[in-house]
Amino acid sequence: MPRRRPTPTWQRWVQRALAHLAASAGRAAGRVPAAAGDRLGAALGTLAFWALPGRRRIALDNLALAFGAALPAAERRAIARATFQHLGVTVFECCRLFLGPPGAMLGRVRLEGVEHVKAALAEGRGALLLGAHFGNFELLAAAHALTGLPPVNIVVRPLDNPYLDTLVVRGRERARISLIAKRAAFKDMTAALARGECVGILLDQNDGRHGVFVPFFGRPASTSRSLAVLALKTGAPVVPAFIHRLPDGEHQVNLGPVIPVLRTGQVDRDVELNTARFTEAIEREVRAHPEQWFWVHRRWKSQPT
Repeated sequence: MPRRRPTPTWQRWVQRALAHLAASAGRAAGRVPAAAGDRLGAALGTLAFWALPGRRRIALDNLALAFGAALPAAERRAIARATFQHLGVTVFECCRLFLGPPGAMLGRVRLEGVEHVKAALAEGRGALLLGAHFGNFELLAAAHALTGLPPVNIVVRPLDNPYLDTLVVRGRERARISLIAKRAAFKDMTAALARGECVGILLDQNDGRHGVFVPFFGRPASTSRSLAVLALKTGAPVVPAFIHRLPDGEHQVNLGPVIPVLRTGQVDRDVELNTARFTEAIEREVRAHPEQWFWVHRRWKSQPT
């Protein structure tokens, strides 16, 4: 494997300066009262909608792929704009979660379905939590502390800016989120399940040539095999876990019944079938609250040859 080139000194200085700037801005945003933060976040999102034409186009293209003629162009544009506003509000909420008063954001969370996770853990194999980049997914991970259940472990990819990555890692750890580095994910995930803990996997991003193609809004989408492979190998039950923002600014966490894992005896077929079932659960949530999904990501970038 070729060695990674060392980062030039000037680039490290820039990365460090950006991280310090982000930390200062984040601490200031974290002290803003919730109602004011929501308004400022929505305004920030509206600004981003106009200032980032590339991301705006990706969101609009994705909405056209997902809904097509079933949704008029004006409605798709309204959803795209609401998505940017949602992301702006999420930025302020995450600053409050990671850098603001401890527990401030958790007081805005309502939980439903904890009994499903308890039943899954009672089987003695840990539990796999199916999630997506939907709602305030960082708050979803932190809200696990409200359940009184064993820790949840989240697989993360380090940010390109190591100083900014350190800032985010500290914030997540402060919110009592256990992290698993992506480079050693499978080993650490199986170890966490063996300890009777929960492992959360976000399964809604393009996985390129490594993924399995399953339908998402009626179109083939390259999706990570990780959740299906883990469920098949370990026998850990899969519990859907989603969060969405309510009109009053509160957040609703819904933990659903276990999704049964299908076994046909053909490994590749089993991975495809179960990944498709997991993706169906994500699509149902996105259809219910489309403005709260991450439309700015090229979900259908990879296509079967």
